Amino acid sequence: MTDPTLTEGLEDLFEGYQRFRSEIWPERRKLFETLAREGQRPRALVIACSDSRVDPGMVFNAAPGEMFIVRNVANLVPPYKPDGDYHGTSAALEFAVCVLEVPRVIVLGHAMCGGVQALLRGFPPGARDFVEPWMTGIAAEARRRTLACSPAQPGGAEAQCELETVKLSLQNLMTFPWVASRVEAGTLRLYGGSFDIRTGVLSRLVDGQFMPVS
Repeated sequence: MTDPTLTEGLEDLFEGYQRFRSEIWPERRKLFETLAREGQRPRALVIACSDSRVDPGMVFNAAPGEMFIVRNVANLVPPYKPDGDYHGTSAALEFAVCVLEVPRVIVLGHAMCGGVQALLRGFPPGARDFVEPWMTGIAAEARRRTLACSPAQPGGAEAQCELETVKLSLQNLMTFPWVASRVEAGTLRLYGGSFDIRTGVLSRLVDGQFMPVS
């Protein structure tokens, strides 16, 4: 007999899985079989925030196999630094670019980012071991740029800093030699975007400005 405590609090998730098996899997079975047989060839690498309110697959209405997705706090790309430390985002970037040879990389920021809020207002006690050094170590320049803006851009300092993290991550991508060489050769393109969870509007970075996608 199954111990009911093993699924306590997860009933909705398991019900969702059952709907997936009964409704979605039959329609997508051939697609998954093809992906299993032929491997993945994603159209883009998406570097997004771990925020549970922002699902890149939903935002882009993408099918399985279309996007290679990396999620971390505040959608940050660290600078190129190959050493003995653990580099989850850099490892995923290397695999997507050098092994899967994706033709596009998208940095997707979003409104109301908790990591950015902490960067500007201070970190809560429970986010000091890893979140604080992650944000201050990578995004300090985004914070500096934001605070240097006078007056603040529409939406306030947090909204401005959320956009600055996207720009900074795009700059850091170019510190990876195998990214820069592919961009220069025209085989890889970099894009920046921001999703507003309050309105559902996606904006794209064009010539230094974020413009709503029409």
